[in-house]
Amino acid sequence: MAEFHLECPLPLPADTVQMAHGGGGRVMRNLIESLLVPAFANPALDARHDAALLDLGGARLAFTTDSFVVSPRTFPGGDIGELAVYGTVNDLACGGALPRFLSCALILEEGLPLAELATHVASMQRAALRCGVDIVTGDIKVVDRGRGDGVYINTAGIGLVPQGRQVGPRQVRPGDAILVSGDLGRHGVAVLSVREGLAFASPVQSDCAPVHHLAEALWAAGIDVHCLRDPTRGGLGAVLNEIALDSGLALEVRERDIPIAAAVAAACELLGLDPLHVACEGRLVAFVPGPQAETALAALHRLPDGEGAAIIGRVLESGQVPVTLRTRLGTDRILDLPTGEQLPRIC
Repeated sequence: MAEFHLECPLPLPADTVQMAHGGGGRVMRNLIESLLVPAFANPALDARHDAALLDLGGARLAFTTDSFVVSPRTFPGGDIGELAVYGTVNDLACGGALPRFLSCALILEEGLPLAELATHVASMQRAALRCGVDIVTGDIKVVDRGRGDGVYINTAGIGLVPQGRQVGPRQVRPGDAILVSGDLGRHGVAVLSVREGLAFASPVQSDCAPVHHLAEALWAAGIDVHCLRDPTRGGLGAVLNEIALDSGLALEVRERDIPIAAAVAAACELLGLDPLHVACEGRLVAFVPGPQAETALAALHRLPDGEGAAIIGRVLESGQVPVTLRTRLGTDRILDLPTGEQLPRIC
């Protein structure tokens, strides 16, 4: 008998790029694993983490890049400029690095008001100052009117990784505790509320913010951090599945312990969204040894951005299901990779 796989078929043409290829879920992962990884195979890429760890002349460097195409470009709690800086700084922090330098490449559409561009550039500089990084190089390209969407931003980042730090999916161990630094899903809902002209009784602000200080607080507390990840596209569900698949282990999380603001939960219920698959832009997911979990939680709680931190689950030995969610009713369900694209153009 053929092996049985519990998954829905993907209604996607096999020979064209679809929006779901950028959604952070199963379709994007399949594209990366089938096309990009084989083409670019090398040890640094094989680590499967948010930033590549490079040894250069005795220095340990983290290197990452990201592109930002959010629509609308300004949303409750931030704009594309802040998002570009924080998103890149956060990837470096999740690689165990102290962020130092960024690049900035702008792809502009003819007709974009220079006043709007100046606003986004000012946001980038304020965000860089907040994070203690310098934007040291860049590029500008302009496309014809109607061939772009105002402005896209690409950033790359370099950070220094202190000796002794080794974080990534393959460092995760059975018995590790899983922590999140705050409530989830706010960024995706905030962007959607403006894009679709939705007015919620309790306005939702994006969590767009840096997380490097949260990561450093864990190391300062003496935590043996095994893995860090920021739950952007695909949300917490995508991050947990990626870690499970890349580590070869199984994860179990508890729905009652996952912090989700009431306004976000209500908006997701109204719109038919799963908040565990909605993006964040200022949250940290940490995997730490189980006996150190409470110490790690206390370290996060001491910071304003970590006041809502919670221990949400644990790492198990490998199993048939990568990620299991224990529901509020005490039953278990599979928390799978998102298949399509819930919210396109959110980062």
